[in-house]
Amino acid sequence: MKLLRSLFIVLLLLAISSQSCKKSKSSVIEGEQSPMGVVGTTVQVSTGNVAGVSNITGSVTELEDGISTFTASATITNSRIKTLLANFPEFTISGNNVSISELKFKITDQGYQAVNVLDPGVLVNYNSNVGDTYPIAGTNSSRTVVSKSTVDDYSWGYMDIKVSVVEENPNKLGVKKIKYIANHRWGLVAIVITFDDNTELNFGLFSSTNN
Repeated sequence: MKLLRSLFIVLLLLAISSQSCKKSKSSVIEGEQSPMGVVGTTVQVSTGNVAGVSNITGSVTELEDGISTFTASATITNSRIKTLLANFPEFTISGNNVSISELKFKITDQGYQAVNVLDPGVLVNYNSNVGDTYPIAGTNSSRTVVSKSTVDDYSWGYMDIKVSVVEENPNKLGVKKIKYIANHRWGLVAIVITFDDNTELNFGLFSSTNN
């Protein structure tokens, strides 16, 4: 009886461990290099409801060992956004002109991984399921897949597409929540930032290349 009980406990622990491994994803994205991370790719940003932000341009200027380096610039008169960006040494702020020359991501046909500026770790993995989590490197926090479309229900540009929505809760610098919205073909299509007062900034992203 004791042997059977011990065997049952071991099997139960293995089952729990297996379920945990299924839900917790790596902090590193795998896969083949995506065209969206190659030199020359440009990204257009739609500011939607974001007042005081204009003339956003971005492009990939370097690809080394699978890491893409973006440069970007914008005209920003929104004091809240400038105050937020001032916390990151990678950004240069001169009056209303804001720029960055070392924004790094790993972009593959399986998803996106942040290397700097954003907390390091996977932003989205196209193969994930709702409830899966991606650990954020150097912290006890994680990003969580909160929804995944089965039909084309997300309006993007002039089309409707399927998307995965990944959420993190930084709870710092006045930011309560960040959502990363992505599609397996078009990559990151939007980033939504929610502040402590529940106001939102919604940035639509449009890459010149795709998977």
